[in-house]
Amino acid sequence: MKINYLKINGFGKLENKEINLENNINLIYGKNEAGKTTLLKFIAGMFYGISKNKNKKEIPDFERYKPWSNQEFSGKIKYTLDDNTEIEVFRDFSKKNPKIYNEKGEDISKNFNIDKTKGNEFFFEQTKIDESMFFSTTLIEQKAVVLDNSEQSILTQKIANILSTGEENISYKKTMEKLNKKIIEEVGTDRTVGRPLNIVNEKITKIKQEKNNLEINNLQIDELEQKKENIKNKIKEKEIKIDLIKTIKKIKEENKLEEEKIKINNNIMEEEENKINNLQDKLDENKINKKENNLIDIIILSLLMIINIILFNFKANKIINIVLLCLTIIVTVFITIKKIKSIKSKNKKIKIEKKYLSEIDTIKNNIETIQKNMNKINEEKIQKIELEKNKVEKVYKNEVDEDEIEYLFNENNDEINVILENLENEISTLKLQLHTNEIDYNNIVNKLEEKSKLEEQLQNSLDEKEEILKLEKSINVAKDAIENAYKKMKEEITPKFTKNLSKIVEKISSNKYKKIKFIDGEGLIVELENGEYVNSNRLSIGTIDQLYLSLRLSAMEEITEEKMPIILDEVFAYYDTERLNNILKFLHENYKENQILIFTCSNREREILENNKIIYNYINI
Repeated sequence: MKINYLKINGFGKLENKEINLENNINLIYGKNEAGKTTLLKFIAGMFYGISKNKNKKEIPDFERYKPWSNQEFSGKIKYTLDDNTEIEVFRDFSKKNPKIYNEKGEDISKNFNIDKTKGNEFFFEQTKIDESMFFSTTLIEQKAVVLDNSEQSILTQKIANILSTGEENISYKKTMEKLNKKIIEEVGTDRTVGRPLNIVNEKITKIKQEKNNLEINNLQIDELEQKKENIKNKIKEKEIKIDLIKTIKKIKEENKLEEEKIKINNNIMEEEENKINNLQDKLDENKINKKENNLIDIIILSLLMIINIILFNFKANKIINIVLLCLTIIVTVFITIKKIKSIKSKNKKIKIEKKYLSEIDTIKNNIETIQKNMNKINEEKIQKIELEKNKVEKVYKNEVDEDEIEYLFNENNDEINVILENLENEISTLKLQLHTNEIDYNNIVNKLEEKSKLEEQLQNSLDEKEEILKLEKSINVAKDAIENAYKKMKEEITPKFTKNLSKIVEKISSNKYKKIKFIDGEGLIVELENGEYVNSNRLSIGTIDQLYLSLRLSAMEEITEEKMPIILDEVFAYYDTERLNNILKFLHENYKENQILIFTCSNREREILENNKIIYNYINI
């Protein structure tokens, strides 16, 4: 991988700066506080972003490198991967995720995983190097100008840590000691006193003893609960029936209006029929006697007329004739008047009869209309009741038998009221039984509460013990993992490291140190020119610094398939001219495929590169 171009819009003290980098050695010169470390942080920030958390620092990197002016806090980096893929990254440091483009200028940001905490992990996916590993291998930061004995020991320990665990800040021995101490302090053993495991075991034993001393008949509780449930079910069943009866009563009450209408119409019909009967009686009384006898009048008049004719023919006494004639006329007039009266009376009766017959017909029509209306009301009532009955059956189909619903609909209100009263009395009796049952139940529950508290305390203690044992198991798993990793490191990786380290140190020390070993309990052992093996902490700080750099170079080759840039920040502070000459020649000859960035405030590196005619790219910031 090669970094080709840097554009810094604003980052710390660096503003509006563009830097082009070459393939092999790039010498980046600047006096102290000129911004070399800031540039180094910019490169790392372009790959991984800038943290807003302190991470054990006085101020977060975000606040430290944010421009004081209104300058844009952003920049761009262009680099080429080993497969010749060209990548451009623009990052606004105030935002979590950068914009990533390919050589065609296409935005490929979404092609990479985006972590909620870390943001876009494009550089990790491309190189398999995370930020921590980047600072542990690829980027080797500046050391202090002078190291005292304790700091020299720390550097020696870091070298030993890398060889034993692969991490410069992790010591296998100290880690195992801490884990063993953690087990003693936070877990405990059968032989310890006052530790978490001992305390919780004592709690469990005490609670079990108290629990055994408390005897409670759980069967009796179950029986009371079952009885309580049965009573509640019966109450519910009867309450449902009461609700059903009240519903039916309400339906019947609503149908009373129709019944009243029918009753009123029946009364009206009776009244109308009585009227017909009365009219019929009057009609019978007023009937004309068709057999009225007028024969006597006719006979008398006929006899008088015959007598008048006889006397007239026999020429009888005129006075007698006149009297008889007058009598005949009088009789005739009387009969005529009588006839006229009879006719008038007959006509009157006929008129009255017609009137009564007309009234009877009208009343009969009214009766027929009332009857139709009654039939209609009755049909509607039957349909309504049937509809309501169907609704009730649907509502109570799972609660009450259909035959019982039918029976209640057909019963009169008096009988229904009796049933309702009986049900209410039964519910009162059941509620009294339920109350008695609850009193018995509460008496037992009061005793049971103490047992429940003990069981809860026991479970909490068992859970507490389980957590303690989980912690112990986790620590042991960690110990096993570290032990296995350490064994694998010692058997497979450490020999490879020490072999590569020996080759590198041999070259950069002009064959002064040829063989390096790592031995448990002793650390790093170095073979001197005379064949003697000495502990590395007896070497000069310059030599230890060489070992440290050599180890980092060796480790870098193992962590990724990419030929990563070697970024060196003032790492040659303790190198004399000979060592510096050796290391620069070594880097030039053995890392031709790696881009090398050397940050320095000295001209020594430049002079040595020019004396050895090594081509380099000089950048003055």
